[in-house]
Amino acid sequence: MFFRLADQHRLLVQDLVMNLQALAIVLEKRGYIASCYTCGGQMSSASFMVSLGEGHLIRFLVSDYGITWTEMRDDRELMKLEGAEAISQLQELANLVKTQQPSFVAIA
Repeated sequence: MFFRLADQHRLLVQDLVMNLQALAIVLEKRGYIASCYTCGGQMSSASFMVSLGEGHLIRFLVSDYGITWTEMRDDRELMKLEGAEAISQLQELANLVKTQQPSFVAIA
């Protein structure tokens, strides 16, 4: 059972990394400063960042150690979420991109 869960977790992380890379590309094409860096070729971790303007920054980290969403404004942390809550916030950001909102607002 635990080997199966470990494999599922690895697949989840790889899927998140691929989706973060795609989201960064879409955001860049829409004029936002966005990046997604991965470590190694196994896609086992990534650091995603996007500037939403006026000192508003989103950072999403994913690795074998955990998943975190951090939202900052003017270098001050507004919100930090982990695990499923972090992924839900990422979905909210992706939904905003899908509906082509002209500007993002704090999701908190």
